[in-house]
Amino acid sequence: MRVLIVDDDPGIRKTTRLAVETTGHTAVEAPNGPRALKLLDEEIFEVCFLDVKLGSEDGLEVLGRLLKVQPSLAVVLFTAYANIATAVEAMRRGATDFMPKPFTPDQIRTVLAKLEKNRALESRVHTLETQLANEAPAIDLESAEPAVQRALQIAFKAAATPATMLLLGPSGTGKSVLAREVHQRSAQRDAAFVTVNCPSLSKELLESELFGHVKGSFTGAVADTFGKVAAADGGTLFLDEIGELPLEIQPKLLRLLQEREYERIGDPKPRRANVRVIAATNRPLADEVKAGRFREDLFYRLNVISVTLPGLHERPADLARIAENYRRFFAARLGKKIAAFTPAVLGAFAGYRWPGNLRELRNVVERAAILATGETIELADLPEQFAAPADPTVAVGARVTLDALEAEHLRRILAISRSLDDAARTLGIDPATLYRKRQKLGLL
Repeated sequence: MRVLIVDDDPGIRKTTRLAVETTGHTAVEAPNGPRALKLLDEEIFEVCFLDVKLGSEDGLEVLGRLLKVQPSLAVVLFTAYANIATAVEAMRRGATDFMPKPFTPDQIRTVLAKLEKNRALESRVHTLETQLANEAPAIDLESAEPAVQRALQIAFKAAATPATMLLLGPSGTGKSVLAREVHQRSAQRDAAFVTVNCPSLSKELLESELFGHVKGSFTGAVADTFGKVAAADGGTLFLDEIGELPLEIQPKLLRLLQEREYERIGDPKPRRANVRVIAATNRPLADEVKAGRFREDLFYRLNVISVTLPGLHERPADLARIAENYRRFFAARLGKKIAAFTPAVLGAFAGYRWPGNLRELRNVVERAAILATGETIELADLPEQFAAPADPTVAVGARVTLDALEAEHLRRILAISRSLDDAARTLGIDPATLYRKRQKLGLL
């Protein structure tokens, strides 16, 4: 790192420079604010050690001017007048750390090691954020459809409040994307956004994942865990597919929502958690309540703000724009010059029902971009149901073979599933059986 030392005492500057240089960093000295500002204009520094008293200058005022020139500069203040009030004011104005005089070279080296570690972590976060941005298309939360516009308007109005929110709609309509956007627009945006996929685990493991457990509370509990409720404290807890939450766990979630309290498995001590809950489901929860599979009191407690996202076939005005966004993203990621869809492709998209909604559209466009050999995506680049559409008479009760009916059902389930394992769970069969059926029906 390049380090700037700003102090009116030559002895302090020399001592600090030697300590900096023994750690492998480079150091430049400045006796006052104007010289420091000139150096910052000429080159980039990562760290600045700044004296609070610079002769007639106020170091806190110099701090503000330095950060205007280089906002990312990590400034550590020196002072012989160490007190809490000065430290608080320095941090308020943007200082990174605070060191009272006299100090030792080891203290300088310790501060530099901490700053270097922070820089490495920031670089790692930036790299990961860049990778994530390259892995997924930009979030599209615009719509020309009045029903979607109303849904988004309700969600974004409620985002600024701590109200519990229930997101409804078929699988693949973007409920998890909307939940994240609500979190980003909330007062909890700087805290954690924690997701729990309710159907992913057994009742026992799901309860432990939510609320945590103490060591020895059940077989396999080899250490204490705090659970995702604790991880989301101060932030947002997103419960995906809440309609599949086991009845035995529902009273505990109700208590969390009503009293902000919960207990870890095996620990009778009540714990408090300030979490904002957003739940999502593709099931009609009112019907689940009537069937006795979902508690009525929990349903009403979740249903404070209800937002329904329509299926993609109900958004004809948005379809072409969303498909174009996916085309641009996947073309760029694959390094291909794919300029457009052919009119035949756009016509096929418009006439399709999209049972898998946005998730299916993304998969279809990604596949087409991979297979495309020219500058346009052709009908031949699309999956079988577009290039050779199934007979529209294939439906339950129609005069069709069981194989034809099963093939159509498998295609639809595969289109809306996150993975083959997910599809197998929905169908009530094991993955090996699903593979054999796909092979038999020509769906591989």
